[in-house]
Amino acid sequence: MKRLLAVCAVAVIALGLTPRDALAQVKIRIQSVIPTTADEVTMLKEFAKDVEDLTNKGVVFEVLPAGAVVAVNDTLDAVDKGLIEGGFAWTHYWSGKHPAAMLFGSPAAGSGVGMDNFAWVSWFLYGGGKQLYDDLWKEMKVNVKGFMLQPVGPEALGWFKKPINSMADFRKLRFRTPPGIPGQIYKDIGVAAVAMGGGDILPALEKGVLDAAEWCCPKPDMTFGFHKVLKHYYQQGLHQVVVNADLYINGDVWKKLSPTQQKAVEVSANASLMKTVAYRIHENGKALEELVNKHGVQLHQTPPDYFREYSAAALKNFEANAAQNPFFKKVWESQKEFARTAIPFWADAQKANAGLGGAYAEALKKAKSKPAAKK
Repeated sequence: MKRLLAVCAVAVIALGLTPRDALAQVKIRIQSVIPTTADEVTMLKEFAKDVEDLTNKGVVFEVLPAGAVVAVNDTLDAVDKGLIEGGFAWTHYWSGKHPAAMLFGSPAAGSGVGMDNFAWVSWFLYGGGKQLYDDLWKEMKVNVKGFMLQPVGPEALGWFKKPINSMADFRKLRFRTPPGIPGQIYKDIGVAAVAMGGGDILPALEKGVLDAAEWCCPKPDMTFGFHKVLKHYYQQGLHQVVVNADLYINGDVWKKLSPTQQKAVEVSANASLMKTVAYRIHENGKALEELVNKHGVQLHQTPPDYFREYSAAALKNFEANAAQNPFFKKVWESQKEFARTAIPFWADAQKANAGLGGAYAEALKKAKSKPAAKK
């Protein structure tokens, strides 16, 4: 018996686990705000698998679909109260609880300082954003430990029944937007913005409740089937130049994890940041090609006046929130200080890549338009 215990102890040490890790398994149910078929859940499950592997199945996640235990809008509160151990959404969904949530989940118009998703992750990991993100939950007074998992962007402006040539055309439509401040900015510029969950968008389009809609990017949009109803697609938008999906774990559940298990979750979350970006570029490229060539989707350039109006309204919104809320101001000032040096460098450095990519895309377009050579 003593020999068996000694062998077990050696195995535990070899795996880098504490005795507590080896003896107890923690199961965390994560209720998503979207269907489990969505691309975001695919990547969430990959994160979960990484944690399970690193903890030798000491921490196991079960991903539940939207509404499995509580309504979508109650997800964060349910995690706070311990009705579910975890939740998965986008931080800006909780802008109603605190306006600064938008600066983490969906900093509209790049927080007004030109941040794309790569620059935002740089601020989050090395510019003070992570500590402020932890402080956000204290500001909201919820018993939650949050993890940023999935940066995406820029998101498409969205889907339309017919082309829009100006903001005057846009303002005639009932348009699905994200909840919180990004959607409010649309209302501020006169767009009839309607916030609703991802699974409700296609039925609303089919019934004529909506005239146009946005969700994310080519692959997730195709998964939801928007192309079955709408054929005009605009890729360039400002409402979610950056958008981040995150995980919420009940604070008491988090404290029960050993230091090794907690580290495994943190490392897997950081890995998910890069893995998600890589996955999205590959999958969205394939999906866009299919949408255009197989499903007859037409791509359009976003009207110039959209950028002027949305940018101005976003900046006005940020200034108003900063004047009214000290923590919003603190987060925004942190992003602006980061952007002061990072954005001039990053924007200029990207010009060469943008030029090369644009030239290659144009060459492909010309090659496709050439008539086939006669034999």
